[in-house]
Amino acid sequence: MTTFPETVKTTLWNIIDEMSLSTSSFVKNPDSDFSRKRKLDFQTMMHLMISMESGCLNHELLKFFGYDTSTPTSSAFYQQRAKFSVSAFRHLLQEFNSKFPLEKFNETYFLIACDGSEFSIPRNPTDQDTFHEPNGKSASGFNTLHTVSLYELSSKRYLDLEVQPGRLKNEFQAACNLMDRYSYGGNPVFIADRGFASYNVFAHAIENRLHFMIRAKDVNVQRYLGVDSLPDSLDTSVELFLTRSQSKKKRKHPEKASQYRYIGYACAFDYLNPNDRYDEYRMKFRIVRFQVADGIFENIITNLPAEIFSADMIKHCYHLRWGIETAFRDLKHTIGTTQFHSKKTEFITFELLCRLVLYNFCSIIILHTAVKDRKRKYTYQVDFSLAMKICFDFLKEKVVSNIESLISKYILPIRPERNYARQHRVQKPAGFSYRYV
Repeated sequence: MTTFPETVKTTLWNIIDEMSLSTSSFVKNPDSDFSRKRKLDFQTMMHLMISMESGCLNHELLKFFGYDTSTPTSSAFYQQRAKFSVSAFRHLLQEFNSKFPLEKFNETYFLIACDGSEFSIPRNPTDQDTFHEPNGKSASGFNTLHTVSLYELSSKRYLDLEVQPGRLKNEFQAACNLMDRYSYGGNPVFIADRGFASYNVFAHAIENRLHFMIRAKDVNVQRYLGVDSLPDSLDTSVELFLTRSQSKKKRKHPEKASQYRYIGYACAFDYLNPNDRYDEYRMKFRIVRFQVADGIFENIITNLPAEIFSADMIKHCYHLRWGIETAFRDLKHTIGTTQFHSKKTEFITFELLCRLVLYNFCSIIILHTAVKDRKRKYTYQVDFSLAMKICFDFLKEKVVSNIESLISKYILPIRPERNYARQHRVQKPAGFSYRYV
């Protein structure tokens, strides 16, 4: 009898097999790439890149090929990897997600968190797009890439990823790109922190017929409302007219003068014609303000209907956004995404997308695993970090049976009131030659 974990693994490998039958859509040179028979062919490369650990590349190749004397060299790996286009890994991520339906909040909505995260990459002072000069965090300087991810909170799965050089990060543009590329259907609700509050992001969500729930600073909300102070609680609809011109004579609705907002040419807004100074964009959204602690208030900008999403429900849904923060922790440290096997942004993007596939592979199996209900003080859940390691070993065929029984053996209590202070620090990646896993 085929178990569920075996079905998940077979599904993943079958998608790669199907992709290998028409590689032209996933390589840079369709007429020649992966056309000759090699030991590192299309399928093998995809399997290898998904299952790689944090060791140096030659060690990873030796482990993958069973320490055979005919193991391909790292040079052969580099040459084959350079043939891929990023579309191969995006396609794999999307196809794999589509095979296992996402869970819905209230049986209707996908709650999709959008957030950014930094990844340290090997130091390279000549790469000005990623190199940060020496400062209080690092005496010698460091290189980073910035990513913005989409993460479905109910299913605990990554949906998409944007990668940007650390010095050139633009979270507004990344969020717009992700919204434009969204293809999972349903009723998605994009939930984001205050770093994503901008007219352009709101407009991209509206034009793509997506719901959004984005936290905003007090100063931004005051500008939207045209007021100098905010009440302790608020739930109101706002209609604005956005324009590139400050001339009152060019306004199409002069009777609504207080609702006009000027957008300077230095600010990105994709739905105003730059050659037409009379062009206007009408935008409607809702502002919800509530108290989260003594003297502390939060503002949420949304286009969700008030009759379905009350202020309390919006507060609850935004609280769930924290799930992407814990997901980043497991993505980086549990399955080793902090240690890359390249210095180039393009190839690191390949590895990041492979790690998202691996994370989702583990998450699908873990959430399918039942925890026995017993009379305990706390409700228990699977130890997600350890379960991911078990699933990773299962993918690499180090563990071959009783996966769900093994996962359900290791559980942790759910303590919802616990919280810890976030620690911000730079962690330098280990050198390519000094890794052992």
